[in-house]
Amino acid sequence: MLEKLNQLSFVIGVFFVLVSLVLFGEYFFSDLPKDINLYTGIGMLIFGFLMIRAKA
Repeated sequence: MLEKLNQLSFVIGVFFVLVSLVLFGEYFFSDLPKDINLYTGIGMLIFGFLMIRAKA
């Protein structure tokens, strides 16, 4: 696991996945949902998973 934390692509991927989860939470639990949060969250989630799966 420590080897994964030394890879920059893994750390960036985890960051984007966490940010996308925050955006999904804002979209689903807000009184006035904004579609931009949903679309941006989906994009960041896909990018985050691609970065996590990247081999250096």
